[in-house]
Amino acid sequence: MWLPPAYKAASGKQDAGYGVYDLYDLGEFDQKGSIETKYGTKDEYLKAIYELHKNNIKVYADIVLNHKMGADELEDVFAREAERDNRNVEEGYIKKIKAWTKYTFPGRHDKYSSFKWNYSHFNGADWDEANKENALFRFCGRHWDENVDTENGNYDYLMGTDIDFDNEEVKEELRKWGRWYINTTDIDGLRLDAVKHISSTFMKEWVASMREIKPLDCVGEYWNRNLDTLKQYIEKTEKTIPLFDVPLHYNFFEASNAGGNYDMGRILEGSLVKEMPDMAVTFVDNHDTEPGQALFSFVQPWFKPLAYAIILLRREGVPCVFYGDYYGIPTQGVKPMDSKLEKLTKARKYFAYGDQIDYFNDSSVVGFARLGDSEHTDSGLVTIMSDSTGGSKQVNLGEKFANTSFYDYTGNADGIVQTDAFGNGNFYCNGGSVSVWVKCGNIYG
Repeated sequence: MWLPPAYKAASGKQDAGYGVYDLYDLGEFDQKGSIETKYGTKDEYLKAIYELHKNNIKVYADIVLNHKMGADELEDVFAREAERDNRNVEEGYIKKIKAWTKYTFPGRHDKYSSFKWNYSHFNGADWDEANKENALFRFCGRHWDENVDTENGNYDYLMGTDIDFDNEEVKEELRKWGRWYINTTDIDGLRLDAVKHISSTFMKEWVASMREIKPLDCVGEYWNRNLDTLKQYIEKTEKTIPLFDVPLHYNFFEASNAGGNYDMGRILEGSLVKEMPDMAVTFVDNHDTEPGQALFSFVQPWFKPLAYAIILLRREGVPCVFYGDYYGIPTQGVKPMDSKLEKLTKARKYFAYGDQIDYFNDSSVVGFARLGDSEHTDSGLVTIMSDSTGGSKQVNLGEKFANTSFYDYTGNADGIVQTDAFGNGNFYCNGGSVSVWVKCGNIYG
């Protein structure tokens, strides 16, 4: 279970948590207009993690380290404006601005940490209070961090006050906070937000230091659809941080909008899960791609079952199921997927084991088979899908599945498929649909 960033943010309990104010305030102190965060109090947060653990569910915590917002006091800072489209180019002259850079956390009274943030801990900001001016200001004596994404020349700055990851005081404080947070919450994994904007050198070192406490899983959000860029980051961090498979998401998005004219035989092309499966966390949609968001690229509802079948039932990658797909997004008028998503998650649990055979040899009708293993009763499946007209694939499952009857676990296709004495069968699906064929008579039917 991936939980949102649950520390106090600039807008208090109205803030989703990405406008980070105080990392130590998990809903414990009267700051920013409330004691609780959007997600409740510290006690409620810790109880939620405890209950998940009690039910054998691991917890990934959303960690936002790139920036801070909602400072307590202004400071005079000398700065120079940088172009937003190319942050390496500066314009105008050096001038004194009033920046919101002093974070003293008066509501916490130094509990857990007495560290106070000031302008020396940041590279820049986007607001001059003196002139009520919005611009990208780089503080004099600071430079944008290196080893970040090269979009806009240097994509260190994202929002708020941009943390300087070359500052030794900053690095030590974030290591201290990380140790406190892990020991306080007993989380099992990290979802690292906006890593494209943070020095890869710092992230590699910080994750390594956190894993000295316990063997944490993690995934980084590096929002770039270029596979080579993701691979370079993985290499720079020495394969310590798997990444969300953003290119695969865009393949799904484009296929869902292609009116049945997408080449399904290439649905995995250019994806991280195909090139570096051990470093890929796959997803269909998330909170950033939903309607109303800056990265809006919501996969069309008709294609979602096909996309989820790919990420849930194949051997490669670690899949992520979006809350909004499972339960809907009422504020955006998005209804939950029907029972097909639950069926696909159950198919993963009960049947998606063993070796894999791919049939991505057609522009419309494609599929794959899993051959099962000895540890899971009735495991093994055949997945067939089409973005256009329906069709079929001749699949060989071997003698283990000779003279075996199969039915579509999703209920999308009627009828039975019978294999011959060699395990050959003609498995099919309807148009714009997916079918998951499993053995008849299984105990999970």
